[in-house]
Amino acid sequence: MIDFWLAAGLLLLVALSFLLIPVLRGRRAQLEEDRTALNVALYQERVAELQTQQEEGVLDTAQMDTGRAEAARELLADTEGVEAPRVSRLGKPLPLLAAILVPVLGLGLYLHFGASDKVELTREFSQAPQSMEEMTRRLERAVAAQPDSAEGLYFLGRTYMAQDRPADAAKVFERTVNLAGRQPELLGQWAQAQYFADGKKWSDKVQALTDEALKADPKEVTSLGLLGIAAFESERYQDAIDYWNRLLTQLPPEDNSRAALQGGIARASEKLEASGGKVAQAPAAKAGALLKVSVDLAPELRAKVQPGDSVFIFARATSGPPAPLAAKRLTVADLPVTVELGDADAMMPQLKLSNFPEVQLVARVSRAGQPTAGEWIGRSQPLASSTTAPQTLTIDSPDQ
Repeated sequence: MIDFWLAAGLLLLVALSFLLIPVLRGRRAQLEEDRTALNVALYQERVAELQTQQEEGVLDTAQMDTGRAEAARELLADTEGVEAPRVSRLGKPLPLLAAILVPVLGLGLYLHFGASDKVELTREFSQAPQSMEEMTRRLERAVAAQPDSAEGLYFLGRTYMAQDRPADAAKVFERTVNLAGRQPELLGQWAQAQYFADGKKWSDKVQALTDEALKADPKEVTSLGLLGIAAFESERYQDAIDYWNRLLTQLPPEDNSRAALQGGIARASEKLEASGGKVAQAPAAKAGALLKVSVDLAPELRAKVQPGDSVFIFARATSGPPAPLAAKRLTVADLPVTVELGDADAMMPQLKLSNFPEVQLVARVSRAGQPTAGEWIGRSQPLASSTTAPQTLTIDSPDQ
């Protein structure tokens, strides 16, 4: 905060200078007025001497006029360059009073309406916390300074859960939902915190939250994991296995929690078999989307392209992110060609072809090798991502 207060002090000095300048100018003007008054007094004294000499007969009328003119010239010479006095109705006390009140009032207004606390928080967050408790205190102060920040509330709730404070976390997640909306992930986090805050007792409130979350997103991981835990605790081992298997399919292969989840499924299977039950086979996983498309170049364009020009063939969602869901890169020399676009060709794990019901096929020729811009393009009509019939795509239009 030292650099902040130094900057504020410099700005304050600049502001005070504007207030004190009129006072300093007033002193200078007073000196100039005193000098002018002295010159006028000397002029009047000289004229009086001339009149006395004229009355005594020492000077005639012509000499009197000459002496008077000479005294007038001397007066004009002495007062030449003196600025005209500025008329001020403020007087001296008012600028001095303002010079005192402005910094005091400014400081009071800043402390009341300013953001000194946010400045301090920014400086604190620029340094790594030394402990979880310190991080929690920082987040609590950040939430107090910005109570409408859903992001700050979310991180504070996650921190409370890491510190085994589920009751506090449940309250924070409820505030987060009220601010950010009833998003599936937030509902799942709220349900999980509420479940542990209630001593691992399932309630209608937790059930409603998980139902709402999974209705909006059947793959919401926190709700699936929580339902599996609740089923295991209530000895509904088959339900626990089903929920955890569904969760397992959502986790990437490198996720560290997969081992713990598989261990939970194994324990639930053992307990189910020990109680005389039989583990039901999980339903076959739904096959990922796979589109087969034949791509060719319009005859009138063959003379306008080079064999080494890049050809990008991709599928993108008609309603969703603009990023390609699946893509392949070839060259003009490979055309005509038939390719398959599926989940294995996804650019990002969360943007799979099977996650979007309707897509559009695009093929682009780019001499510069840029997938987002080129010279020629071909587009298909929107089609279902589950389409199995082969598609045909012709590159025949300028890319604009």
